Amino acid sequence: MSRTLLRHPNIRTGSSGGSGGHAPVTTALLVEDGVVVALGDEALAAGRSGGADAVVDLPGEAVLPGLHDAHIHTEWRSRDLSSVDLREARSLEEALSLVASHTATLGPDEWLHSGRWNHNRWAVPVQPDRRSLDRVAPDRVAALSSVDGHTVWANSLALRLAGITRETPDPVGGEIVRDADGEPTGILRESAQDLLDVVPQAEAPLRPLLERNHDELLALGLTSITDIDGEECRDAYVAMHADGRLRLRVAKCVRGDDLEGAIADGRRSGQGDRVLSVGPVKFFYDGALGSHTAHMTEPFLGHEGCGIAATPYPVLLQRIRRSLAHGFDIATHAIGDEANRLVLDAFATVRAEGHTGILRVEHAQHLLAADVPRFRELDVVASMQPSHCTADLELADEIIGDRPLHSYAWRTLLDAGARLAFGSDAPVEDPNPFHALHAAVTRQRADGLPPGGWRPYERITLDEALHAHTVGAHEAVGRHDVGRLVPGQLADLVAVDRDPWSVGPADVRDTVVLQTVVGGETVFTR
Repeated sequence: MSRTLLRHPNIRTGSSGGSGGHAPVTTALLVEDGVVVALGDEALAAGRSGGADAVVDLPGEAVLPGLHDAHIHTEWRSRDLSSVDLREARSLEEALSLVASHTATLGPDEWLHSGRWNHNRWAVPVQPDRRSLDRVAPDRVAALSSVDGHTVWANSLALRLAGITRETPDPVGGEIVRDADGEPTGILRESAQDLLDVVPQAEAPLRPLLERNHDELLALGLTSITDIDGEECRDAYVAMHADGRLRLRVAKCVRGDDLEGAIADGRRSGQGDRVLSVGPVKFFYDGALGSHTAHMTEPFLGHEGCGIAATPYPVLLQRIRRSLAHGFDIATHAIGDEANRLVLDAFATVRAEGHTGILRVEHAQHLLAADVPRFRELDVVASMQPSHCTADLELADEIIGDRPLHSYAWRTLLDAGARLAFGSDAPVEDPNPFHALHAAVTRQRADGLPPGGWRPYERITLDEALHAHTVGAHEAVGRHDVGRLVPGQLADLVAVDRDPWSVGPADVRDTVVLQTVVGGETVFTR
Protein backbone atom coordinates (compact mmCIF):
# COMPACT_ATOMS: atom_id res chain seq x y z
CA MET A 1 0.00 0.00 0.00
CA SER A 2 1.31 3.46 -0.92
CA ARG A 3 -0.05 6.81 0.22
CA THR A 4 0.62 10.18 -1.40
CA LEU A 5 -0.52 13.59 -0.23
CA LEU A 6 -1.25 15.97 -3.11
CA ARG A 7 -1.46 19.64 -2.10
CA HIS A 8 -2.70 22.77 -3.85
CA PRO A 9 -4.74 25.75 -2.59
CA ASN A 10 -7.28 25.48 -5.42
CA ILE A 11 -8.30 21.89 -6.13
CA ARG A 12 -11.62 21.82 -7.97
CA THR A 13 -13.24 18.55 -6.94
CA GLY A 14 -15.96 18.47 -9.60
CA SER A 15 -18.56 18.18 -6.83
CA SER A 16 -21.49 20.57 -6.58
CA GLY A 17 -21.43 20.32 -2.82
CA GLY A 18 -24.54 18.19 -2.75
CA SER A 19 -22.75 14.95 -3.61
CA GLY A 20 -21.77 13.32 -0.35
CA GLY A 21 -21.37 16.75 1.23
CA HIS A 22 -18.07 17.35 -0.56
CA ALA A 23 -17.13 20.96 -1.21
CA PRO A 24 -16.41 22.09 -4.78
CA VAL A 25 -12.92 23.31 -3.75
CA THR A 26 -10.37 21.70 -1.43
CA THR A 27 -6.68 22.06 -0.60
CA ALA A 28 -5.39 18.49 -0.43
CA LEU A 29 -6.01 14.95 -1.60
CA LEU A 30 -4.77 11.85 0.18
CA VAL A 31 -4.34 9.10 -2.40
CA GLU A 32 -4.00 5.44 -1.47
CA ASP A 33 -3.14 2.98 -4.24
CA GLY A 34 -4.47 5.32 -6.88
CA VAL A 35 -7.75 6.20 -5.11
CA VAL A 36 -8.64 9.37 -3.22
CA VAL A 37 -9.30 8.47 0.44
CA ALA A 38 -9.44 11.89 2.14
CA LEU A 39 -9.75 15.58 1.35
CA GLY A 40 -8.72 18.91 2.85
CA ASP A 41 -7.94 19.11 6.53
CA GLU A 42 -8.35 15.37 7.00
CA ALA A 43 -5.84 14.68 4.23
CA LEU A 44 -3.40 17.30 5.57
CA ALA A 45 -3.67 15.86 9.09
CA ALA A 46 -2.80 12.41 7.77
CA GLY A 47 0.25 13.90 6.06
CA ARG A 48 1.42 15.63 9.24
CA SER A 49 1.05 12.45 11.27
CA GLY A 50 3.19 10.43 8.90
CA GLY A 51 0.28 8.86 7.11
CA ALA A 52 1.71 9.70 3.69
CA ASP A 53 4.75 8.15 2.01
CA ALA A 54 5.23 11.22 -0.18
CA VAL A 55 4.02 14.81 -0.31
CA VAL A 56 3.60 16.51 -3.70
CA ASP A 57 2.85 20.19 -4.22
CA LEU A 58 0.98 20.51 -7.50
CA PRO A 59 1.89 23.41 -9.83
CA GLY A 60 -0.21 26.09 -11.49
CA GLU A 61 -3.26 28.11 -10.56
CA ALA A 62 -5.85 25.33 -10.37
CA VAL A 63 -6.25 21.56 -10.26
CA LEU A 64 -9.17 19.90 -12.08
CA PRO A 65 -10.42 16.35 -12.46
CA GLY A 66 -8.82 14.63 -15.43
CA LEU A 67 -10.86 15.00 -18.60
CA HIS A 68 -12.36 12.16 -20.65
CA ASP A 69 -12.81 12.47 -24.42
CA ALA A 70 -16.02 10.56 -25.06
CA HIS A 71 -15.52 10.26 -28.82
CA ILE A 72 -12.05 10.15 -30.37
CA HIS A 73 -10.44 8.26 -33.25
CA THR A 74 -6.91 7.61 -32.04
CA GLU A 75 -5.78 5.35 -34.90
CA TRP A 76 -7.09 7.85 -37.40
CA ARG A 77 -5.40 10.75 -35.59
CA SER A 78 -2.16 8.80 -35.14
CA ARG A 79 -1.90 8.08 -38.84
CA ASP A 80 -2.79 11.67 -39.61
CA LEU A 81 0.37 12.74 -37.83
CA SER A 82 2.40 11.40 -40.78
CA SER A 83 0.11 12.48 -43.61
CA VAL A 84 -0.66 15.65 -45.54
CA ASP A 85 -2.86 18.15 -43.69
CA LEU A 86 -5.23 20.09 -45.95
CA ARG A 87 -7.49 21.54 -43.28
CA GLU A 88 -6.12 25.06 -43.60
CA ALA A 89 -6.17 25.14 -47.41
CA ARG A 90 -8.45 27.89 -48.68
CA SER A 91 -8.67 26.84 -52.34
CA LEU A 92 -8.33 23.79 -54.57
CA GLU A 93 -5.00 25.07 -55.92
CA GLU A 94 -3.63 25.56 -52.39
CA ALA A 95 -4.71 22.01 -51.49
CA LEU A 96 -3.05 20.61 -54.62
CA SER A 97 0.17 22.49 -53.84
CA LEU A 98 0.26 20.93 -50.36
CA VAL A 99 -0.41 17.49 -51.86
CA ALA A 100 2.42 17.91 -54.37
CA SER A 101 4.88 18.91 -51.62
CA HIS A 102 3.89 15.98 -49.42
CA THR A 103 4.01 13.50 -52.28
CA ALA A 104 7.67 14.35 -52.84
CA THR A 105 8.43 12.95 -49.36
CA LEU A 106 6.81 9.55 -49.93
CA GLY A 107 8.35 6.26 -50.96
CA PRO A 108 7.48 4.85 -54.40
CA ASP A 109 4.73 2.49 -53.18
CA GLU A 110 3.18 4.64 -50.45
CA TRP A 111 -0.44 5.71 -50.70
CA LEU A 112 -1.34 9.35 -50.51
CA HIS A 113 -3.97 9.18 -47.76
CA SER A 114 -5.84 11.13 -45.09
CA GLY A 115 -5.73 14.85 -45.96
CA ARG A 116 -8.73 16.26 -44.03
CA TRP A 117 -9.67 18.61 -46.89
CA ASN A 118 -12.66 20.87 -46.39
CA HIS A 119 -14.06 22.26 -49.62
CA ASN A 120 -16.64 24.26 -47.64
CA ARG A 121 -13.80 26.65 -46.69
CA TRP A 122 -12.42 27.02 -50.22
CA ALA A 123 -12.81 30.25 -52.17
CA VAL A 124 -14.92 28.26 -54.62
CA PRO A 125 -16.69 25.72 -52.36
CA VAL A 126 -17.12 22.95 -54.93
CA GLN A 127 -16.02 19.38 -54.27
CA PRO A 128 -12.89 18.45 -56.26
CA ASP A 129 -12.50 15.61 -58.78
CA ARG A 130 -10.04 12.90 -59.78
CA ARG A 131 -8.63 14.89 -62.71
CA SER A 132 -7.36 17.67 -60.47
CA LEU A 133 -5.74 15.12 -58.16
CA ASP A 134 -4.21 13.33 -61.16
CA ARG A 135 -2.28 16.53 -61.94
CA VAL A 136 -0.15 16.22 -58.79
CA ALA A 137 -0.37 12.47 -58.07
CA PRO A 138 -0.83 10.52 -61.31
CA ASP A 139 1.34 7.49 -60.52
CA ARG A 140 0.45 6.53 -56.97
CA VAL A 141 -2.79 5.63 -55.24
CA ALA A 142 -4.35 8.77 -53.80
CA ALA A 143 -7.42 8.58 -51.55
CA LEU A 144 -7.81 11.72 -49.45
CA SER A 145 -10.46 11.86 -46.72
CA SER A 146 -12.57 14.93 -46.10
CA VAL A 147 -12.25 16.61 -42.72
CA ASP A 148 -15.34 14.78 -41.43
CA GLY A 149 -14.22 11.38 -42.75
CA HIS A 150 -17.45 10.81 -44.69
CA THR A 151 -16.09 11.47 -48.19
CA VAL A 152 -13.00 10.34 -50.09
CA TRP A 153 -11.39 12.22 -52.98
CA ALA A 154 -9.67 9.54 -55.09
CA ASN A 155 -7.49 9.79 -58.17
CA SER A 156 -7.97 7.84 -61.39
CA LEU A 157 -5.43 5.17 -60.44
CA ALA A 158 -7.26 4.43 -57.19
CA LEU A 159 -10.59 4.10 -59.01
CA ARG A 160 -9.06 1.86 -61.67
CA LEU A 161 -7.39 -0.48 -59.16
CA ALA A 162 -10.64 -0.69 -57.18
CA GLY A 163 -12.59 -1.51 -60.35
CA ILE A 164 -14.87 1.52 -59.97
CA THR A 165 -16.37 2.41 -63.36
CA ARG A 166 -19.51 4.03 -64.71
CA GLU A 167 -21.19 0.62 -64.45
CA THR A 168 -20.42 0.19 -60.75
CA PRO A 169 -23.66 0.56 -58.77
CA ASP A 170 -23.87 2.73 -55.69
CA PRO A 171 -23.51 0.54 -52.58
CA VAL A 172 -26.22 0.56 -49.93
CA GLY A 173 -25.65 3.61 -47.76
CA GLY A 174 -23.19 5.27 -50.13
CA GLU A 175 -22.76 7.20 -53.37
CA ILE A 176 -20.27 7.18 -56.23
CA VAL A 177 -20.56 10.75 -57.45
CA ARG A 178 -20.72 10.93 -61.25
CA ASP A 179 -20.33 13.72 -63.80
CA ALA A 180 -22.83 14.69 -66.47
CA ASP A 181 -21.58 11.83 -68.67
CA GLY A 182 -22.06 9.25 -65.91
CA GLU A 183 -18.33 8.83 -65.20
CA PRO A 184 -17.12 8.64 -61.57
CA THR A 185 -15.68 11.98 -60.50
CA GLY A 186 -13.45 10.49 -57.79
CA ILE A 187 -15.76 11.56 -54.94
CA LEU A 188 -16.94 8.57 -52.88
CA ARG A 189 -19.44 9.22 -50.11
CA GLU A 190 -20.18 7.14 -47.01
CA SER A 191 -20.08 3.36 -47.68
CA ALA A 192 -18.77 3.95 -51.22
CA GLN A 193 -15.43 4.70 -49.57
CA ASP A 194 -15.20 1.01 -48.66
CA LEU A 195 -14.90 0.09 -52.35
CA LEU A 196 -11.24 1.13 -52.11
CA ASP A 197 -10.54 -1.55 -49.49
CA VAL A 198 -9.64 -4.05 -52.23
CA VAL A 199 -6.58 -1.97 -53.15
CA PRO A 200 -3.50 -3.22 -51.22
CA GLN A 201 -2.08 -0.56 -48.95
CA ALA A 202 1.28 -0.64 -47.19
CA GLU A 203 0.96 1.23 -43.91
CA ALA A 204 3.47 2.10 -41.23
CA PRO A 205 3.16 0.06 -38.00
CA LEU A 206 0.45 1.61 -35.85
CA ARG A 207 1.86 1.23 -32.34
CA PRO A 208 4.70 3.80 -32.55
CA LEU A 209 2.27 6.34 -34.01
CA LEU A 210 -0.32 5.49 -31.36
CA GLU A 211 2.21 5.91 -28.55
CA ARG A 212 3.13 9.37 -29.84
CA ASN A 213 -0.55 10.32 -29.95
CA HIS A 214 -1.06 8.81 -26.48
CA ASP A 215 1.59 11.11 -25.02
CA GLU A 216 0.12 14.15 -26.77
CA LEU A 217 -3.32 13.46 -25.30
CA LEU A 218 -1.90 13.22 -21.78
CA ALA A 219 -0.20 16.60 -22.33
CA LEU A 220 -3.57 18.10 -23.26
CA GLY A 221 -5.13 17.03 -19.94
CA LEU A 222 -6.96 13.94 -21.13
CA THR A 223 -6.66 11.11 -18.63
CA SER A 224 -9.16 8.79 -20.31
CA ILE A 225 -10.82 8.33 -23.69
CA THR A 226 -13.49 6.40 -25.51
CA ASP A 227 -11.81 5.27 -28.72
CA ILE A 228 -13.97 4.73 -31.80
CA ASP A 229 -11.50 3.00 -34.15
CA GLY A 230 -11.08 -0.64 -35.16
CA GLU A 231 -9.45 -3.91 -34.21
CA GLU A 232 -5.88 -2.99 -35.17
CA CYS A 233 -6.12 -0.09 -32.74
CA ARG A 234 -7.51 -2.40 -30.05
CA ASP A 235 -4.65 -4.85 -30.57
CA ALA A 236 -2.12 -2.05 -30.17
CA TYR A 237 -3.73 -0.91 -26.92
CA VAL A 238 -3.79 -4.46 -25.59
CA ALA A 239 -0.05 -4.76 -26.33
CA MET A 240 0.71 -1.37 -24.75
CA HIS A 241 -1.24 -2.34 -21.63
CA ALA A 242 0.57 -5.67 -21.36
CA ASP A 243 3.90 -3.80 -21.55
CA GLY A 244 2.87 -1.27 -18.90
CA ARG A 245 3.00 1.50 -21.51
CA LEU A 246 -0.70 2.43 -21.43
CA ARG A 247 -1.25 5.32 -19.04
CA LEU A 248 -4.45 6.73 -20.51
CA ARG A 249 -7.59 4.92 -19.45
CA VAL A 250 -9.17 3.58 -22.64
CA ALA A 251 -12.72 2.38 -23.22
CA LYS A 252 -12.32 0.66 -26.59
CA CYS A 253 -15.38 0.66 -28.82
CA VAL A 254 -16.27 -2.17 -31.17
CA ARG A 255 -17.08 -1.06 -34.70
CA GLY A 256 -20.32 -2.38 -36.11
CA ASP A 257 -18.47 -4.35 -38.78
CA ASP A 258 -16.46 -6.11 -36.06
CA LEU A 259 -19.43 -7.07 -33.90
CA GLU A 260 -19.53 -10.76 -34.78
CA GLY A 261 -15.84 -11.19 -34.04
CA ALA A 262 -16.26 -9.44 -30.68
CA ILE A 263 -19.19 -11.71 -29.82
CA ALA A 264 -17.12 -14.76 -30.76
CA ASP A 265 -14.32 -13.48 -28.50
CA GLY A 266 -16.75 -13.27 -25.59
CA ARG A 267 -16.36 -9.52 -25.23
CA ARG A 268 -19.00 -7.34 -23.60
CA SER A 269 -19.15 -3.69 -22.59
CA GLY A 270 -17.44 -2.92 -19.28
CA GLN A 271 -15.20 -5.98 -19.44
CA GLY A 272 -11.58 -5.30 -18.57
CA ASP A 273 -9.85 -3.37 -15.80
CA ARG A 274 -9.42 0.21 -14.67
CA VAL A 275 -7.06 1.00 -17.54
CA LEU A 276 -8.38 -0.83 -20.60
CA SER A 277 -12.00 -1.88 -20.97
CA VAL A 278 -14.55 -2.73 -23.62
CA GLY A 279 -16.75 0.16 -24.70
CA PRO A 280 -19.98 0.25 -26.69
CA VAL A 281 -20.62 -0.97 -30.22
CA LYS A 282 -20.48 1.94 -32.67
CA PHE A 283 -22.98 2.10 -35.54
CA PHE A 284 -23.54 4.71 -38.23
CA TYR A 285 -26.98 5.90 -39.22
CA ASP A 286 -26.07 8.87 -41.44
CA GLY A 287 -23.19 10.98 -42.71
CA ALA A 288 -22.00 14.49 -41.88
CA LEU A 289 -22.95 18.09 -42.46
CA GLY A 290 -19.80 19.05 -44.38
CA SER A 291 -20.25 16.19 -46.85
CA HIS A 292 -23.98 16.99 -47.20
CA THR A 293 -24.70 13.40 -46.16
CA ALA A 294 -26.35 14.08 -42.78
CA HIS A 295 -29.88 12.63 -43.01
CA MET A 296 -32.37 15.51 -42.82
CA THR A 297 -36.16 15.67 -42.96
CA GLU A 298 -35.91 18.44 -45.57
CA PRO A 299 -33.34 18.99 -48.36
CA PHE A 300 -30.26 21.10 -47.69
CA LEU A 301 -30.61 24.65 -48.95
CA GLY A 302 -29.26 24.84 -52.49
CA HIS A 303 -29.12 21.04 -52.79
CA GLU A 304 -31.67 18.49 -53.88
CA GLY A 305 -30.82 15.75 -51.42
CA CYS A 306 -31.71 15.09 -47.79
CA GLY A 307 -28.44 13.25 -47.08
CA ILE A 308 -27.79 9.52 -46.79
CA ALA A 309 -29.13 6.84 -44.48
CA ALA A 310 -25.88 4.90 -44.14
CA THR A 311 -27.64 1.91 -42.56
CA PRO A 312 -31.20 0.88 -43.46
CA TYR A 313 -33.44 1.25 -40.41
CA PRO A 314 -34.44 -2.46 -40.15
CA VAL A 315 -30.77 -3.45 -40.32
CA LEU A 316 -29.81 -0.93 -37.64
CA LEU A 317 -32.58 -2.14 -35.33
CA GLN A 318 -31.55 -5.77 -35.81
CA ARG A 319 -27.90 -4.97 -35.05
CA ILE A 320 -28.81 -2.98 -31.94
CA ARG A 321 -30.92 -5.86 -30.64
CA ARG A 322 -28.16 -8.38 -31.29
CA SER A 323 -25.57 -6.21 -29.58
CA LEU A 324 -27.69 -5.66 -26.48
CA ALA A 325 -28.51 -9.36 -26.28
CA HIS A 326 -24.77 -10.10 -26.08
CA GLY A 327 -24.02 -7.55 -23.38
CA PHE A 328 -22.91 -4.57 -25.45
CA ASP A 329 -23.89 -0.96 -24.94
CA ILE A 330 -24.74 1.07 -28.04
CA ALA A 331 -23.32 4.25 -29.58
CA THR A 332 -25.00 5.31 -32.82
CA HIS A 333 -23.83 8.14 -35.05
CA ALA A 334 -26.68 10.53 -35.93
CA ILE A 335 -26.20 14.10 -37.11
CA GLY A 336 -29.27 15.06 -39.15
CA ASP A 337 -32.69 15.60 -37.58
CA GLU A 338 -34.18 12.64 -39.47
CA ALA A 339 -31.30 10.42 -38.42
CA ASN A 340 -31.76 11.39 -34.77
CA ARG A 341 -35.51 10.77 -34.96
CA LEU A 342 -35.06 7.29 -36.38
CA VAL A 343 -32.25 6.31 -34.01
CA LEU A 344 -34.41 7.39 -31.08
CA ASP A 345 -37.25 5.32 -32.59
CA ALA A 346 -34.95 2.29 -32.56
CA PHE A 347 -33.93 3.02 -28.97
CA ALA A 348 -37.58 3.35 -27.98
CA THR A 349 -38.24 -0.08 -29.46
CA VAL A 350 -35.45 -1.82 -27.54
CA ARG A 351 -36.32 -0.01 -24.31
CA ALA A 352 -39.90 -1.23 -24.68
CA GLU A 353 -38.51 -4.75 -25.12
CA GLY A 354 -36.78 -4.44 -21.73
CA HIS A 355 -33.17 -3.75 -22.73
CA THR A 356 -31.33 -1.74 -20.09
CA GLY A 357 -27.90 -1.22 -21.64
CA ILE A 358 -26.35 2.23 -22.09
CA LEU A 359 -27.67 3.89 -25.24
CA ARG A 360 -25.83 6.84 -26.79
CA VAL A 361 -26.43 9.09 -29.76
CA GLU A 362 -23.08 10.22 -31.12
CA HIS A 363 -23.15 13.89 -32.20
CA ALA A 364 -26.92 14.57 -31.85
CA GLN A 365 -26.29 17.77 -33.77
CA HIS A 366 -29.67 18.73 -35.23
CA LEU A 367 -32.86 17.77 -33.42
CA LEU A 368 -36.57 18.16 -33.94
CA ALA A 369 -38.24 19.77 -30.92
CA ALA A 370 -40.35 16.64 -30.33
CA ASP A 371 -37.21 14.51 -30.01
CA VAL A 372 -35.46 16.54 -27.30
CA PRO A 373 -37.47 15.11 -24.33
CA ARG A 374 -36.98 11.57 -25.65
CA PHE A 375 -33.34 11.63 -24.52
CA ARG A 376 -34.45 11.74 -20.89
CA GLU A 377 -37.53 9.54 -21.37
CA LEU A 378 -35.42 6.77 -22.95
CA ASP A 379 -32.31 7.43 -20.81
CA VAL A 380 -30.17 8.13 -23.88
CA VAL A 381 -26.80 9.87 -23.55
CA ALA A 382 -26.21 12.77 -25.94
CA SER A 383 -22.52 12.30 -26.78
CA MET A 384 -21.60 15.65 -28.32
CA GLN A 385 -18.54 17.58 -29.47
CA PRO A 386 -18.76 21.33 -28.73
CA SER A 387 -16.04 22.23 -31.24
CA HIS A 388 -18.26 20.91 -34.04
CA CYS A 389 -20.59 23.82 -33.32
CA THR A 390 -17.95 26.50 -33.69
CA ALA A 391 -16.39 24.81 -36.73
CA ASP A 392 -19.72 24.34 -38.54
CA LEU A 393 -21.79 27.37 -37.57
CA GLU A 394 -21.41 29.21 -40.89
CA LEU A 395 -22.05 26.03 -42.86
CA ALA A 396 -25.12 25.27 -40.74
CA ASP A 397 -26.54 28.70 -41.48
CA GLU A 398 -25.79 28.25 -45.18
CA ILE A 399 -27.27 24.81 -45.82
CA ILE A 400 -29.81 24.39 -42.98
CA GLY A 401 -30.85 27.98 -42.46
CA ASP A 402 -33.46 29.04 -39.93
CA ARG A 403 -35.65 25.95 -39.99
CA PRO A 404 -36.98 25.20 -36.46
CA LEU A 405 -34.31 22.76 -35.26
CA HIS A 406 -32.34 22.54 -32.04
CA SER A 407 -28.74 22.59 -33.28
CA TYR A 408 -25.77 21.74 -31.04
CA ALA A 409 -28.36 22.20 -28.32
CA TRP A 410 -26.59 21.35 -25.08
CA ARG A 411 -28.52 23.98 -23.05
CA THR A 412 -31.84 22.70 -24.38
CA LEU A 413 -30.86 19.09 -23.74
CA LEU A 414 -29.66 19.78 -20.19
CA ASP A 415 -32.83 21.70 -19.38
CA ALA A 416 -34.81 18.70 -20.66
CA GLY A 417 -32.96 16.44 -18.21
CA ALA A 418 -30.71 14.73 -20.75
CA ARG A 419 -27.26 13.42 -19.91
CA LEU A 420 -24.36 14.97 -21.85
CA ALA A 421 -20.96 13.47 -22.61
CA PHE A 422 -18.40 15.70 -24.32
CA GLY A 423 -15.56 14.78 -26.65
CA SER A 424 -13.74 16.01 -29.73
CA ASP A 425 -14.20 13.56 -32.63
CA ALA A 426 -10.48 14.11 -33.26
CA PRO A 427 -8.96 14.29 -35.78
CA VAL A 428 -12.08 15.98 -37.18
CA GLU A 429 -11.56 18.63 -34.48
CA ASP A 430 -8.63 19.35 -32.19
CA PRO A 431 -8.61 16.98 -29.17
CA ASN A 432 -7.71 19.77 -26.75
CA PRO A 433 -10.55 19.59 -24.18
CA PHE A 434 -10.16 23.26 -23.28
CA HIS A 435 -11.17 24.15 -26.82
CA ALA A 436 -14.36 22.18 -26.21
CA LEU A 437 -15.01 23.86 -22.86
CA HIS A 438 -14.53 27.26 -24.48
CA ALA A 439 -16.94 26.40 -27.30
CA ALA A 440 -19.54 25.14 -24.83
CA VAL A 441 -19.54 28.28 -22.70
CA THR A 442 -19.13 30.89 -25.48
CA ARG A 443 -20.31 29.29 -28.77
CA GLN A 444 -17.59 31.37 -30.40
CA ARG A 445 -14.56 30.52 -32.49
CA ALA A 446 -11.03 31.25 -31.31
CA ASP A 447 -11.23 34.69 -32.97
CA GLY A 448 -14.21 35.66 -30.80
CA LEU A 449 -16.72 35.45 -33.63
CA PRO A 450 -19.61 35.66 -33.87
CA PRO A 451 -20.06 38.43 -31.27
CA GLY A 452 -22.05 37.11 -28.34
CA GLY A 453 -21.89 33.57 -29.65
CA TRP A 454 -23.86 31.59 -32.25
CA ARG A 455 -27.36 30.96 -30.92
CA PRO A 456 -26.13 32.07 -27.49
CA TYR A 457 -29.22 30.76 -25.71
CA GLU A 458 -27.59 27.32 -26.02
CA ARG A 459 -24.52 28.27 -23.95
CA ILE A 460 -23.92 26.37 -20.72
CA THR A 461 -21.90 27.13 -17.60
CA LEU A 462 -18.30 26.07 -17.10
CA ASP A 463 -19.37 23.72 -14.29
CA GLU A 464 -21.87 22.04 -16.61
CA ALA A 465 -19.33 21.77 -19.43
CA LEU A 466 -16.66 20.30 -17.15
CA HIS A 467 -19.18 17.78 -15.79
CA ALA A 468 -19.96 16.64 -19.35
CA HIS A 469 -16.23 16.26 -20.09
CA THR A 470 -15.54 14.32 -16.87
CA VAL A 471 -18.40 12.64 -15.00
CA GLY A 472 -20.76 12.58 -17.97
CA ALA A 473 -18.17 11.15 -20.33
CA HIS A 474 -17.16 8.46 -17.84
CA GLU A 475 -20.75 7.49 -17.07
CA ALA A 476 -21.37 7.13 -20.81
CA VAL A 477 -19.13 4.03 -20.67
CA GLY A 478 -20.49 2.83 -17.35
CA ARG A 479 -17.72 4.26 -15.14
CA HIS A 480 -18.79 5.69 -11.77
CA ASP A 481 -15.41 5.42 -10.03
CA VAL A 482 -13.72 8.35 -11.76
CA GLY A 483 -14.50 11.93 -12.76
CA ARG A 484 -14.56 13.72 -9.39
CA LEU A 485 -11.78 14.34 -6.89
CA VAL A 486 -13.60 12.97 -3.82
CA PRO A 487 -13.09 9.91 -1.61
CA GLY A 488 -13.65 6.64 -3.43
CA GLN A 489 -12.78 8.08 -6.84
CA LEU A 490 -9.65 7.39 -8.86
CA ALA A 491 -7.03 10.13 -8.48
CA ASP A 492 -7.00 11.38 -12.09
CA LEU A 493 -6.30 15.11 -12.29
CA VAL A 494 -4.62 17.95 -14.18
CA ALA A 495 -2.82 21.03 -12.90
CA VAL A 496 -3.27 24.05 -15.18
CA ASP A 497 -1.73 27.49 -15.63
CA ARG A 498 -4.92 29.43 -14.85
CA ASP A 499 -8.12 29.08 -12.89
CA PRO A 500 -10.77 28.75 -15.62
CA TRP A 501 -13.38 30.11 -13.18
CA SER A 502 -11.38 33.29 -12.54
CA VAL A 503 -10.49 34.26 -16.10
CA GLY A 504 -12.85 35.50 -18.80
CA PRO A 505 -14.67 32.84 -20.85
CA ALA A 506 -12.57 33.69 -23.91
CA ASP A 507 -9.39 32.79 -22.01
CA VAL A 508 -10.53 29.28 -21.10
CA ARG A 509 -9.52 28.08 -24.57
CA ASP A 510 -5.83 28.89 -24.00
CA THR A 511 -5.51 26.97 -20.74
CA VAL A 512 -2.19 25.09 -20.58
CA VAL A 513 -1.76 21.81 -18.73
CA LEU A 514 1.33 21.80 -16.51
CA GLN A 515 0.98 18.34 -14.99
CA THR A 516 -1.21 15.30 -15.57
CA VAL A 517 -1.77 12.65 -12.90
CA VAL A 518 -3.46 9.29 -13.47
CA GLY A 519 -4.20 7.08 -10.49
CA GLY A 520 -2.06 9.29 -8.28
CA GLU A 521 1.01 8.93 -10.53
CA THR A 522 2.43 11.80 -12.56
CA VAL A 523 2.36 10.85 -16.26
CA PHE A 524 3.13 14.25 -17.79
CA THR A 525 4.98 17.35 -16.65
CA ARG A 526 5.57 20.39 -18.82
